[in-house]
Amino acid sequence: MNILILGATGFIGSVVAARLAADGHAVTGLGRNTTRARQKQQAIDWRRADLSRMTKPADWDDILKDRNVVVNCAGALQDGLSDDLSATQAEAMLALYSAAKSSSRPLIVQISARTAGAAGDLPFLATKRRADEALAASGLPYLILRPALVLGRNAHGGSALLRALAAFPLVLPLVHAESPVETLSVDDVAEAVSRAVSGGISGDIDLAADEVLPLADLVRLHRQWLGLPPARVFALPNWLAGPVTWLADLSGLLGWRSPLRSTAMTVMSEGVRSSKKGSGLAATPAAATLAANPSGVQDLWFARLYLLKPLVISGLSAFWLLSGVIPLLALEKTSAHFLPFMPEAAATVLTLATCLIDIALGVAVLLRPLAKGALLGMLAVSFAYLAGASLLEPALWLDPLGPLVKVLPSILLTFTALAILDER
Repeated sequence: MNILILGATGFIGSVVAARLAADGHAVTGLGRNTTRARQKQQAIDWRRADLSRMTKPADWDDILKDRNVVVNCAGALQDGLSDDLSATQAEAMLALYSAAKSSSRPLIVQISARTAGAAGDLPFLATKRRADEALAASGLPYLILRPALVLGRNAHGGSALLRALAAFPLVLPLVHAESPVETLSVDDVAEAVSRAVSGGISGDIDLAADEVLPLADLVRLHRQWLGLPPARVFALPNWLAGPVTWLADLSGLLGWRSPLRSTAMTVMSEGVRSSKKGSGLAATPAAATLAANPSGVQDLWFARLYLLKPLVISGLSAFWLLSGVIPLLALEKTSAHFLPFMPEAAATVLTLATCLIDIALGVAVLLRPLAKGALLGMLAVSFAYLAGASLLEPALWLDPLGPLVKVLPSILLTFTALAILDER
């Protein structure tokens, strides 16, 4: 069959795409950035597109031509600089259904979620529910699949946070430690989609393993999987989540997709449960999912670096902002360093320019779409500062306060940030 997968570069979408290609189908993957995916999965025809810009039926006409199945694995947690929930999860889907009815009327497989409960009115689930209801009423053949917390060889979002918490040194600090969580393997989701494509299932199905684990036990299970010694769970009061989610929501507005945002915390406050209605599909328990994918040292590195990443980015931002602001507070004294080499006016202008460059880089690195460019800019400016200072005032290398020596650790931290910047 000719299959289109939305969100095919994601955690679930990439596995579904690989499974359907292995089944012998002609698979087209849609994603916002397909460069790396094209290298990793060459059997798939990759198309670059942004669902948030495909909100009219006409936007879908060309790509739906001759499609037998459309699998929607795309989604977002909250609105922000990188995501538009209403456009991506609702308006684009309604446009898709309208266009599909006028084309080959493909089977629509929607990877959704349980949309009831404490978080049901939040935009994340409200937009999913709107799309689900529209699909059920569209007259198109469909499967709405509602998986519990999905685990797999790779990790993203909630599953990545589980690994990060499991790798926490000495203790396991958890909010909602006793919240019940159901899980399943990402391969179970791919199997369900494969069966739907072959005509085996349809309708509205919840999918989860039979076991229900407290969040604390699930984190302990991941810690064991990482090969770390047991650690005591330190249950944190619920109110302590407030400042964390506020910072995470702020980072979301800047384009960073933190799994600690308020939507995820609201969902976790009541746990991740399903009704398992109309299923009949086997799902793999968490222990078996992890055992089937033994961890390597790269998983331990990822888990330990995951919560350090926002600290690295914010630390670099603070360093560059302060390096730009502090000299401005003593402009005359700072510009005096240039007086042996140029007139006073030129020294003042150069000092102002370098300060503004530092401030601009410190702000830009906080914006996710600009972060990579800002990090590269930090490297270029740092090397330029070192080269210029070495030529004009080499004695600074021997200065007791080490103004040039201190640039070297910041360069290494910038390289580290570049190395861990990618989200998937």
